[in-house]
Amino acid sequence: MLKEFKEFALKGNVLDLAIGVVIGAAFGKIVDSLVKDLIMPIVGLLTGGVDFSNMFAVLKQGGTPGPYASVEAAAKAGAVTFNYGVFINTVISFIIIAFAIFMLVKAYNKAKAAEPPPAPAAPPEDVLLLREIRDSLKK
Repeated sequence: MLKEFKEFALKGNVLDLAIGVVIGAAFGKIVDSLVKDLIMPIVGLLTGGVDFSNMFAVLKQGGTPGPYASVEAAAKAGAVTFNYGVFINTVISFIIIAFAIFMLVKAYNKAKAAEPPPAPAAPPEDVLLLREIRDSLKK
């Protein structure tokens, strides 16, 4: 059983998957920082300084009555909130991530298309000989 596990764990596909997961996690952090630290402040500036993450509606007052300054303050007071601003942030993040992946795949496909196709392999000797026989018989 240990030998089978070793064979499974050391196969190339498992190693490739592990590398993909690690790189994907690191790429996710980069994209998350891109969205939170670079793009969302610009979006907030374009929308007049609106911070989407603090947009919410109180569905039920908490132990201390509102108004609440933030989602965290409402949650601390025990209020039930409808956090549509967080959803807007998530949608914007998804659109940005999807666009970044689209551009990455587009660049990869363009680079792959630019590579010349490999030259066809020469036919085997016996096929060439059969073609010569066929051509001789036609004459």
